[in-house]
Amino acid sequence: MLGRLLQLSSANLPVGAFAYSEGLETLVVQGVVQTAKDLQQWLVDALEYGSIRVDTAVLRRQMAAVAANDRDRFQYWDAWLGASRESEEMRAQSHHMGRALQRLYREMSDDETPLFAGSASHFVSGYAQVAVAWHLPVTATLYAYVHSWAANLITAGVRLIPLGQSDGQRILWLLQERIEAVLSYAETAADEALCAWNFGQALASMSHETLYSRLYRS
Repeated sequence: MLGRLLQLSSANLPVGAFAYSEGLETLVVQGVVQTAKDLQQWLVDALEYGSIRVDTAVLRRQMAAVAANDRDRFQYWDAWLGASRESEEMRAQSHHMGRALQRLYREMSDDETPLFAGSASHFVSGYAQVAVAWHLPVTATLYAYVHSWAANLITAGVRLIPLGQSDGQRILWLLQERIEAVLSYAETAADEALCAWNFGQALASMSHETLYSRLYRS
């Protein structure tokens, strides 16, 4: 079980997460994020106000829907994820990674098709399907999901700014309490309270396509 959780949350999982900076590349080019401290604060803001917090809460709901074989509820939250995306780039990222994860699951699994095949279009939904299929514990899965997200963007920041590897590891270490706060939100927030308010990240994502040169897709 632990091995499967580590595999699902690994940075080496070939779902394309490494190709996205979620607006960070724009902010580095604009000079907004220039130091390790800047990167840490940007990640703190994202964890407190951004879509990762809401995605984690929806992941918990999607895992419950899959476990209960509640296809209607599952599809509701999958559609909700699409409606909550603030830019076309962020929506495309969610779709592309979701499809890649479902393909990977089919290649690795003894089953011919994943749960609710064809009904999920977003990465969070696919992640929930795989986690339940592999019998992963909910809280550990949520933590691994957020930790993997943070590690991926720290790696992007280390390359873009650039920073040393030790700087990246220190940032990840300092984010642990923030990650735990995201889990607490995911486990306690009511459905009607779910919202993201990180317009800076959304604007940076929208502006990414106008950069002269790009290393990332968002």
